[in-house]
Amino acid sequence: MHAVLATGNPRKAAEILELLGGVLTLAPRPCWLAEVVEDGATVEENAYLKASAVARATGLPAVADDTVMEVDALGRAPGLFSARYAGEGAGDAANVAKVLAEMTGVTAPGRGAWARTVALLCYPDGRRVVSEGVTRGRITELPLGDCGFGYDPVFVPDDGDGRTLGQMTAAEKARLYCRGRAFRALATSLAGPACRSR
Repeated sequence: MHAVLATGNPRKAAEILELLGGVLTLAPRPCWLAEVVEDGATVEENAYLKASAVARATGLPAVADDTVMEVDALGRAPGLFSARYAGEGAGDAANVAKVLAEMTGVTAPGRGAWARTVALLCYPDGRRVVSEGVTRGRITELPLGDCGFGYDPVFVPDDGDGRTLGQMTAAEKARLYCRGRAFRALATSLAGPACRSR
């Protein structure tokens, strides 16, 4: 099946291509498409907003995800605002710095967090195939590692070896992180003999 990536983030696009390459032939997001306002009330709604806009514009199925970081000590923030926690247009470093500043004085038992991804394929008629991935972990006191993006330098998966995602290779991250889990589940659904959509 031919599909279009809804993300214009080259690092995220590379991760998705690696995870879905054996199931879909993926084209990059057209550069002429306007950015989509992510004002959904849930993670799935935001992913659907992105994918449906690209699918309607191109006439092809589109693949999107939305990934959020939910920190226990911050009342599950930044949540839906993960990508713009430090304000509209803020980059990864600013978002990470804000989370760390707000967690000043929080000790190890209280630094737990959830990373959650909804991945989906949306057809031009609005039907969608949806998968979810979740990773439990903790937030470090300082950024560690130069790999990855987003909150990778401060997130240590509970089922890892103590390193942050920012210290891992792309393959190690894909195995443990919610985005890899969500897209592997989506690939399985799309490859199945009876792919169900809604």
